[in-house]
Amino acid sequence: MKRRSFLKNGALASLSLPFVQNGFSMQAIAKELFSVPKSAEDKVLVLIRMNGGNDGLNMIFPRDQYAELVVQRANILIPENSILPLTSTVGLHPKMSGMQTMFNEGKLSVIQNVGYPEPNRSHFRSMDIWTTGALDINQTSGWLGRYFDSAYPNFPDAYPNVDYQDPFAISMGSEVSSTCQGLMGNFSHAVSNPFNSSNLLLTSVTNDGTYYGGQIEYISTLINQTNEYGEQISSAASSGNSLSNLYDPLNPLAVQLKYVAQMISGGLKTKVYILNVNGFDTHDGQVDANDVQEGLHANLLQRISDAVRAFQHDLQLLGLEQRVAGLTFSEFGRQIASNGSLGTDHGDAAPLLMFGSCISSGIIGANPQIPNQVNNQAGLTMAIDFRDVYASILKDWFEVDPNVIQGLFEQQINYLDLLQGCTNSIADSGEIAQQKSLVYPNPSLNQHQIQFNSRGEHYEIYLVDQQGKVRSKVFEGFVQAGTVNQTFEVAFLAQGTYYYLLKSAAHQELVSFQKL
Repeated sequence: MKRRSFLKNGALASLSLPFVQNGFSMQAIAKELFSVPKSAEDKVLVLIRMNGGNDGLNMIFPRDQYAELVVQRANILIPENSILPLTSTVGLHPKMSGMQTMFNEGKLSVIQNVGYPEPNRSHFRSMDIWTTGALDINQTSGWLGRYFDSAYPNFPDAYPNVDYQDPFAISMGSEVSSTCQGLMGNFSHAVSNPFNSSNLLLTSVTNDGTYYGGQIEYISTLINQTNEYGEQISSAASSGNSLSNLYDPLNPLAVQLKYVAQMISGGLKTKVYILNVNGFDTHDGQVDANDVQEGLHANLLQRISDAVRAFQHDLQLLGLEQRVAGLTFSEFGRQIASNGSLGTDHGDAAPLLMFGSCISSGIIGANPQIPNQVNNQAGLTMAIDFRDVYASILKDWFEVDPNVIQGLFEQQINYLDLLQGCTNSIADSGEIAQQKSLVYPNPSLNQHQIQFNSRGEHYEIYLVDQQGKVRSKVFEGFVQAGTVNQTFEVAFLAQGTYYYLLKSAAHQELVSFQKL
């Protein structure tokens, strides 16, 4: 059944169903559901790339070393009383109040002093290292591309297919991300506007057995794939929704994150979204000469903070918070000492920001050490290898086998506790409400409808047998407020008693029916 064919209008006759069927109470069935693991297939990772080299010391402040910062950064340093406190020793740029709110809500963590050994200060080479997840100059695949290769072989020839109709990753913009480059193709699909995914012109081609024939056939495969993915993306975006009023339409990142929320709420099964924010190469004019709290870097930090805050608020309203985690990163930090042009030059390690309701909120790692005297052009010393961050996300978010993960990276992995905040179960909390929704006709032979009242939320609907075992997830997506009728096929079921588990952020209900 196609995604957009679920929601249909229709009149249902009133029908009362007992709360106890064949001696099994619905609450007893519900109790069993608490132990059912939630699939990692539902998890989404959002990566925000801060291109140019973000000055971490002008974003995350070691408040316990402010006196040392005064010595090294007198011409650009934010006044101490303007720094937004996160803890007694860590503070945030004053333009990032949205992320301060998220930190206080337990939805933001700071990972300190992240980098890699023998850092390279070339924009291009360092970003290659971050996207490939490897120091080997000969590595051409991205760290996520290698993961996708291991999990989804025969790409791109065998995709999309009946089981995987959606792109594995989406790069917001006009270019696919090298992070998702696999052995035979890039697993990401470039999307500027999900509502306007135009089809590429395709002519019939025949592989004549020559080298060029093979290449033309490969291009044809990619064009077909692009068109099919484009249709899925547009359908999901049109079916999805956005509820937050915090998005700034003049903030390009906010617009893109709103698109992401709409695609996720519309049921798109894409696992990774990659977004870019340019402008962080702040050699000069990083701060305003008349007010160090303003300037180029302040504007960029506010753009990210406000956009991510709006996105997280939207996910909360849509009931999607526990499915999405995000990470910001840059190719390197800046030097400890500022320069004479109200800016900073290329450095080494820097903090990363992780966001979501399922993260281990707080400060991960110790503050960087700021000496009174620094060597010329010194940057911050790496304490956490960025590849350990990547590997920890794969293990704890996507539930990848550690043996598989180790094979994706060239160094020994040291795992970090980054994602510990959510309970992985279908029924995460709360009681199952007494049945109010209706199934008609009941008993059912081949097809029936379920009628329920939506509050305008993201819903998941599971098919459950009499033993409390989840047979399948039959629907997921945003449902407009009001009375809703959904049609489901049941001809494939054996005779007996079954249930639908309707789950949203605010409501859980079991609905019983008999299969003839």
